[in-house]
Amino acid sequence: HAHLTAFEIYTQLKPRLPAVNPSTVYRALERMGHAGKVSISDMGRGAAVYERVGGELHHHLVCQNCGQVLTIDDESVNGLFRELEKENSFQMSTNHLVLFGHCSQCRQKTAE
Repeated sequence: HAHLTAFEIYTQLKPRLPAVNPSTVYRALERMGHAGKVSISDMGRGAAVYERVGGELHHHLVCQNCGQVLTIDDESVNGLFRELEKENSFQMSTNHLVLFGHCSQCRQKTAE
């Protein structure tokens, strides 16, 4: 469940595949995203991050101050998704929700 930018993926592939170039990695990730094989998310890192789809669905809470990432299971938000679908006659295809806020440690530091 790594969340890597396209450049991070490229730098990991380069030693094993010296002929690979960044544009090839970007195009492959885009194709895999359209095919539902990777999720593409904004985790507040300045670039989209990619994660292989598979296993348990999960979502994230990201602290806008320190960057801490908390993982939450799908059950925590599934009820909200179903309610929104019902209220709006809408079928969601979201498989990776990222919510931004402030963690308890950062809130405590700000209060002090």
